[in-house]
Amino acid sequence: MHVQAEKTNVLLVGSGGREHALAWKLSQSRSIGSLCVAPGNAGTAKFNVPIAQDDIEGLADFAEENDCFTVVGPEDPLCYGLVDAFRSRNLRAFGPRKEQAMLEGSKSYAKKIMASCKVPTATFEVFEDYEQAKEFSSSRNGEVVVKADGLARGKGVFVCSNQMEVDNVLKGLLVQRSLGEAGKRVVIEEKLLGQEASFMALCDGKNAVGFGTATDYKQLFDGDKGPNTGGMGSCSPAIVLSSDQESEVLEKIVNPIVQKTAFKGFLYVGLMISDGKLSVLEFNVRLGDPETQSIIPRLENDLLDLLTEIEYSGIGSEESIPKWSSKTACSVVMCSQGYPGKTDSGMIISGIDEAESDGAIVFHSGTRQENQNFVTNGGRVLSICAIDESLEKARSSAYRSVEKISWRGEYHRSDIGRKLSGPIDNVASNRISSSAR
Repeated sequence: MHVQAEKTNVLLVGSGGREHALAWKLSQSRSIGSLCVAPGNAGTAKFNVPIAQDDIEGLADFAEENDCFTVVGPEDPLCYGLVDAFRSRNLRAFGPRKEQAMLEGSKSYAKKIMASCKVPTATFEVFEDYEQAKEFSSSRNGEVVVKADGLARGKGVFVCSNQMEVDNVLKGLLVQRSLGEAGKRVVIEEKLLGQEASFMALCDGKNAVGFGTATDYKQLFDGDKGPNTGGMGSCSPAIVLSSDQESEVLEKIVNPIVQKTAFKGFLYVGLMISDGKLSVLEFNVRLGDPETQSIIPRLENDLLDLLTEIEYSGIGSEESIPKWSSKTACSVVMCSQGYPGKTDSGMIISGIDEAESDGAIVFHSGTRQENQNFVTNGGRVLSICAIDESLEKARSSAYRSVEKISWRGEYHRSDIGRKLSGPIDNVASNRISSSAR
């Protein structure tokens, strides 16, 4: 068991809603010394330090100078080797090394690891040649999902229904290099039908323990219509994932991957559930956004103590096991008009204080402060979270608070937290997660 001798300074890397939720929880720790968020947003303003999340040397210098334990929110710094750089300087950073982060940084690598571990997933092939990829997709009548292999900030997955769509996508990626290096290699896989769930795990390189589940609503419009987004809301625990299935995910998916790769940090498993059978859509090497905004408020542990226990001593002691409230959380994302495309910034946001007075937890994503006002600064702007005895009560409370907040061009879905009925074609979830998530 790791014994905390003194207060711990923490550097939290990132600037989205996930990082605000983590900062909110970390700031409550009995063991916290100073908390710094780099670069943060308007919701974390009192903790912010002006260091970009991809400035690895700058982050390492700050962590060394201030004796910080570092927690990494987004995937980009992990895929660029932040943990490797920190450990070369004997600095503690909670997360996977660059090689392990390839589970998210390379879709073809992740699929090959899944195959070697016999993890259930969609059948697939990997291509770099346009003609070969075209021929393969044609043999499946164009009913495929095409994924750029590398990190493409949410723009690298294409759900196709006919060969003309596939040809246009393949030509853009492999011939015209519309996504640059990220699209020089593609994964083509079958579509999957069913209902989706998100499973989070904490991993110590040898073992893993569940870190909450959530249902994430990805399409822009009610009823799962419209374009994919980074996520329009979430509820936790996941609506469609049973406790037996959670155990199955840990035993048959997460543990084999951890033991194969020696993975350390947060591991996100995107699941498709069809007729009770589980398939992996994707791995992410960090927590999801907006899932974190619903999961974190249900965590009863001291988050800093939990992470340092796993970092220093591994999983095994009582202190390394997450404990959860029996309540349900529901988070509604409020976004700017035009999202997930181009949006305007600088719109004054009103009503946040009223929503918080009503019991909501308001997590900032795309915000900044301007003349003592909160203003919009991105597509997804706020996540409004409520926690209550039931899902229906939680969603009712969340939407009551959503109605108190406004800005010009604000948009949100009205059906976050509604229970799903019957199989849904969620094939569009077969995609690379955006860095905003």
